[in-house]
Amino acid sequence: MKSIGLIVEYNPLHNGHAYHLQASKEASGADVVICVMSGYFLQRGEPASFPRRTRTEMALAAGADLVVELPYAYSTQHAHWFARGAVSILNDLFTDEFYFGSEAGSIQDFHELDTFMQNNDDPLQKNVRNHLASGVSFPAAQAKAFHDADLPGYLPDLSKPNNILGYHYVKTARQLGANIVAKTIPRIRAQYHDEALTEGQSIASATAIRKILSEHADVSLIYPYVPPQVYKMIEHFYEKGQPMHKWDDYYPYLQLLLGTRPADALAQIYEAEEGLENRFIKTALNQPTFQNFMHEVKTKRYTWTRLQRLAVHMLTGTTKTDMDKAFGEAARPRSVRILGFNETGRKYLNAVKKRTPLSLYHRPPKGKNAQQILDERAARTYYAIFGGEKRVEKWRDDYTQRPVYREEEN
Repeated sequence: MKSIGLIVEYNPLHNGHAYHLQASKEASGADVVICVMSGYFLQRGEPASFPRRTRTEMALAAGADLVVELPYAYSTQHAHWFARGAVSILNDLFTDEFYFGSEAGSIQDFHELDTFMQNNDDPLQKNVRNHLASGVSFPAAQAKAFHDADLPGYLPDLSKPNNILGYHYVKTARQLGANIVAKTIPRIRAQYHDEALTEGQSIASATAIRKILSEHADVSLIYPYVPPQVYKMIEHFYEKGQPMHKWDDYYPYLQLLLGTRPADALAQIYEAEEGLENRFIKTALNQPTFQNFMHEVKTKRYTWTRLQRLAVHMLTGTTKTDMDKAFGEAARPRSVRILGFNETGRKYLNAVKKRTPLSLYHRPPKGKNAQQILDERAARTYYAIFGGEKRVEKWRDDYTQRPVYREEEN
């Protein structure tokens, strides 16, 4: 069985994602599509708009055969660690190839970029440090360093978010000595951060879809931009009075935490550096919404995404020590939760489960390792916005249930 892997968040799954999945399957001639999907909190430091179980159902409806979880320790990280976790999992599941979407669209260009970066690492890192000293953020310092290095024009533009992830995917596969082969599919139409829906087109970014859902009660506005089965899931979600999760739902909890925890305790939280905890405390006391909070706490030195990730780690109580334990000596996932599959996915699992170095599990074990402890903490935090019995009910329904099983269509 030829297998391919996709690294996804599906926040939510839209027509561009469905195109990427099907185009990857057709280009590879694969028998099995495996998705490594982020769980409750995502790479940009945001709560997933829809629960993990719902997004697993979306993935299977769109053509995935097996969905596994990218652990919290990797899903809420900058590109290097995010890529390391996801590529490592796919390689340890003996996936033949993995496909990522990119603005560049040529895998050879990514390999040449990786070679260029290796050959020029010392001067690049020196330039990055020099620009950081001027007070700009790491991505800005890196972009300036690339500009100083005068990269050949045909190499992927690292100001584009999917190109950045693509570069780290290719670099990670090389560093791991992975057997898995990297491939890329060009993104079509909507860009990653586009906030507007374009009338007459069927492709829109997840950012634009989330924006519409957060600002309008009319779910039908997104109908042209998501697969029909996904639309039904989202419609059902809203009919049950369960709008998508967003940062504003969690901000009161963040405010309470920042107003009651000592600064020295918050300084131990993962990614709390250079007194950021004090800036967070001071700002939270005076800002009524999460957007206002972020605008005030934002500086040239730290990106919006970087600060949101710190806010997530504060919510979940994830310390630097917690993260060190979760990484362990290997600094790669050691256990992976199976979120869903169809019959093809089940057969693939049966074929690899005795050979993989990963500990594969369907339901949370009683004796949890450091990585699984963080995953459970993330789940409890994700459902903290619901009151009383509803909180417990939703947490149990999503976190403690067996994987989603989807019958394959004939």
